[in-house]
Amino acid sequence: MEAAAREPRLPAKKVPGAYNKLMPIPPEVRGRKYISLATMRKNGATVWTPLWFGEDDDNLYVMTRSDSGKYKRIRNNPRVRVAPCTMRGKLVGPEFAAEARILPAEEWLRARKTIERKYWLTRITFLWSKKNVYLEIRISS
Repeated sequence: MEAAAREPRLPAKKVPGAYNKLMPIPPEVRGRKYISLATMRKNGATVWTPLWFGEDDDNLYVMTRSDSGKYKRIRNNPRVRVAPCTMRGKLVGPEFAAEARILPAEEWLRARKTIERKYWLTRITFLWSKKNVYLEIRISS
């Protein structure tokens, strides 16, 4: 009888930065030219940003600057949302929950190569800043 009187158990808390159940890249995103990445401000407001991205296995790779707002928001909260979009950022498909990870410098080469395969303009090195960093995005459930 005492067991029935216990409070219901809360679901396991998701640990920030730890990947939860991973999913392959959805067909709505795979092969698209642009994705929109939603990051969360500390006050809970969502900021959508259209981006170029590379794909490898079940990961998406994005290049950004280390002084950008999205980088700072991801550093504070790795939970993001991803959706296919137009060049101007208009969403054209469903949103997917994901987690972003700031890659250490030794993992940048793989990320950069995935982006360069897709966008020839990224091969012109003098157009990019020395403050560029790479993010890995994994779709989660």
